[in-house]
Amino acid sequence: MRQLQGMDASFVALETRNSPMHIGSLLIYNPATAPGGFVRYKDILRFFESRMQLSKTMRQRLVRVPFDLDYPYWIEDAEFDLEYHVRHVALPKPGDWRQLCIQAARIFARPLDLNRPPWEFTVIEGLDNIPGVVPGSYAMVTKVHHAAIDGMSGIDLMEALHTLDPNAPPPNQPDTWQPEEVPNVPTLLAKSWLNGILNPARQLDVAAKAVPGLARALKGLAAKDFKLHGEMIAPRTRFNAVLSPNRVVEGRSIPLADIKAIRELTPGCKVNDVFLTVIGGALRKYLDHHGELPDKTLTAMAPISVRAGDEKGDMGNQVAAMIAPLGTHIADPVERLAYVHSQTVNSKAMTDAIGARNMTEMSKVSPALFMALGAQLYTRLGLANRVGPPFSTVVTNVPGPPVPIYSSGARLESMMGLLCLTDGMGLGHVVQSYCKEATIAFTADRKLMPDPDFYAQCIEDSFTELRDAARQEPKPAPAKAASAKQDKPLAKPKAKPTSKPSAKAKAPAKARKASK
Repeated sequence: MRQLQGMDASFVALETRNSPMHIGSLLIYNPATAPGGFVRYKDILRFFESRMQLSKTMRQRLVRVPFDLDYPYWIEDAEFDLEYHVRHVALPKPGDWRQLCIQAARIFARPLDLNRPPWEFTVIEGLDNIPGVVPGSYAMVTKVHHAAIDGMSGIDLMEALHTLDPNAPPPNQPDTWQPEEVPNVPTLLAKSWLNGILNPARQLDVAAKAVPGLARALKGLAAKDFKLHGEMIAPRTRFNAVLSPNRVVEGRSIPLADIKAIRELTPGCKVNDVFLTVIGGALRKYLDHHGELPDKTLTAMAPISVRAGDEKGDMGNQVAAMIAPLGTHIADPVERLAYVHSQTVNSKAMTDAIGARNMTEMSKVSPALFMALGAQLYTRLGLANRVGPPFSTVVTNVPGPPVPIYSSGARLESMMGLLCLTDGMGLGHVVQSYCKEATIAFTADRKLMPDPDFYAQCIEDSFTELRDAARQEPKPAPAKAASAKQDKPLAKPKAKPTSKPSAKAKAPAKARKASK
């Protein structure tokens, strides 16, 4: 039995019918590499069962303390049933990309049963009419509660359920798993009483460790290493409201080579700056189209992993966060990129001064009862409609495998991240790389974004503007021309047409690549 930490417990406290706190992915597999060229549902079950010992998440369930007097506990579920967690459905005809996104959104909107291990994988067949997707391919919608994983530990879970070789044998690691009994109420209350006595000492310890970071932050402010300014305070938009129970999901894939070329437009620019700029441009286009574009820039909360090397594979969340202005008030895409880069440098300097790890540790000593009561009051009083948002959206960047991976022998063709939403944050983005492409995917409240196809096109158009600007930008002259060969300009890449969006623009990463 192991107790959750503060940030993990907060996701349990925030769980409501309209705000299920799970994250996941929409994955598409090509079974051509599997034995016989096809994969059956029972093959997937057998494959997962053979790899249960590689994951700490799969067979553990939550036990909550009565009245939420203390953080919940993880125990090994004595009634674990793999077939409950791995479901199987099919798309109706014609089985196109829009239908797949609708089905994924419906599945993702449903809360998990927190009396069981908090995860579900749904296999979806019938992908018959998606350009670039091989007939016979299948999708999988994954859902794992955010209390169990963050983005990086989610990748570790992906690694546990995939192989680098389609014909890889089952792991020879022995399965030593043992179920646990559910602790009784007196035991839980006794533990919460003891933790209540010890928690003030833990709070003092965390506060003492935080003092040097606060001192560095004050020193940095005085030295103007970074600055606090009004652009870090988000304006209200349609996405900062109370949520409905319905969701929409969509996404667009982008070649990583183009992202790396775009970052050369601004010296020192990072790949993450480019993704933030693309999303800033998309939000500008979307809100301007609806006549709702604020004069002030929108902001994003960008999670930062503080997971140490020896914590790889651990359950729970090890993340801090920084606020990144998105430059939605700037029309020119190149100017927006320079602005976003300057703002992320400023925010990262502030986060580094305070100490990202210290920010995470402080969340671990928050009183559980106050955390639960605060979350419930925020939802029941509808404060999201009255209180200004701390940020406009979330943009989390999760690096995926740089090489092809396989599940049940089927090759993973594309992956699109899905995100949980809360009252006041009705739109979230996941940037996920895989091989030579990255996908900018979003999860939104259907009431707040009834036109996800249009927003997906805004993402594509925003990227296209930056890509074309990078292709037109002259290459900087070398500092010392050693030879005529070095001075020869590079051939300009052939630009893709960017006029009217086609049907294949809706296909996922590998699908669109294959259809070119």
